[in-house]
Amino acid sequence: MAPVLVLLALLGLQANCNVINQRYDTIVVGLGAAGATAASTLAKSGKRVLALEGQDRVGGRVHTVEFGDGVVELGAEWIHGIENSPVYEAAIRNNVSILQQEYEESVYRSDGTLGDNVVVEMINFCLQTMDTSPEKPEPLGQYITRKLTAYLEQKYPNILNDTEFMKEFLEIADIVVDGYEGSNNWNDASTNGKYVRLGGSQDMSWHRHGYKTFFDILLNKYKNGPGWPTLDIKLNKEVKLIKWPRDSPGDVEVSCVDGSVFTADNVIVTVSLGVLKERHQELFSPPLPEDKIRVINMMSIGVIGKLILSFNEKWWTEKPVYIFQWLESDKERHEKWQVGLKSLSAPMGSNNALTFWTAGDAAKTIETLPEDVVKAKSMEVVRMFMGKNMSIPEPTGVLRSTWFSNPFTRGCYSYDNLLMAEHPSARADLGAPLTDSKGAPRVLFAGEATHPTQYSTVHGASNSGYREAMRLLPDENK
Repeated sequence: MAPVLVLLALLGLQANCNVINQRYDTIVVGLGAAGATAASTLAKSGKRVLALEGQDRVGGRVHTVEFGDGVVELGAEWIHGIENSPVYEAAIRNNVSILQQEYEESVYRSDGTLGDNVVVEMINFCLQTMDTSPEKPEPLGQYITRKLTAYLEQKYPNILNDTEFMKEFLEIADIVVDGYEGSNNWNDASTNGKYVRLGGSQDMSWHRHGYKTFFDILLNKYKNGPGWPTLDIKLNKEVKLIKWPRDSPGDVEVSCVDGSVFTADNVIVTVSLGVLKERHQELFSPPLPEDKIRVINMMSIGVIGKLILSFNEKWWTEKPVYIFQWLESDKERHEKWQVGLKSLSAPMGSNNALTFWTAGDAAKTIETLPEDVVKAKSMEVVRMFMGKNMSIPEPTGVLRSTWFSNPFTRGCYSYDNLLMAEHPSARADLGAPLTDSKGAPRVLFAGEATHPTQYSTVHGASNSGYREAMRLLPDENK
């Protein structure tokens, strides 16, 4: 055989060997907070880990983007609590400054006049009411409305006679509460959710560092770190099928859309609840057990949307939160998603950007519209509310989140719906591993939705990833 043919044959043989021998201790599917924590924890212990991420970036539902004169967050915005938070502790351990975000609320009406600050007082009452619960679970919005009505009867009885004001206020409160709960509608959420806050401030910002810094730290890439030597990260690797050996001692086999196949002792699946709802039937072989499927179908994930505008120069006040109070006559003249724009604030990572927060159907609609339409019609709202006594310039840029239409997320974060009271172990059941005939965990589950009390947060997702990594490590590593 000619030398060049021998060389080509050897190269071909080696290439084939590389494909065949791509075997790891653990494969992690998804590189959000749960996946990145699980992968780094195992790699630090010397395990050979493959992390497969379907998107072209690390972070999952954390997405820091350069915008304006700094950075903005299309996903998670804050560190919620600082006591026993792996997120906050990672920042402090690496001397990354974390700042408290402060707010000064103002209310504007759709006729361009300043609204009554009693709206702010009422919103704060609603948020405080979320920390209480009745004896029997009921829809959260129904409970808050009942408590608010009793409060107003005592303090501002005349407000209850203004039916247009009350109707609009309850719509504002619904969107604000949805932002905290993650629900599409506040009556989808239960009063008796099991979420437990960490101690300390709930609104700590990575500001100009960006939330992506947490992932740089996790993956040992902060300040040009080398990464973890036994961690292999592959982006743009959408997983098509996970075959696991329920009754045999064989390997777990993970197949990707591009045809590549990887094997390992086990796999940690960290995809969102939204993805599990949409794809669990085609993703696992053998199929998931019926009890896990029931939990996936029963649980809920909502959509919180962001619409972010940048400007050449700042024209707003310091630390703003603008609450937009729509008059009924103006609602009729505008599209439904525009009426869903009720809260505007300034992110800490960029000095010349403002963020509209939306939820539910309005958020889903905004994802589908042409960018020029979103830009023009959102600015129409800003000028209608705030442009009566000032000239508001055209924005220089527009960004919006697409968490619902994104096939790798299909939503933002989970919340406790009314069915959860009858299934208090639902999140633990979702996170329970699939074991083989000898009881060894083969398919493990992590992600915010699997944490019993810290769901909907980055720290909850991170802790769930750590939990599953520890399940796989021998006792001397724990």
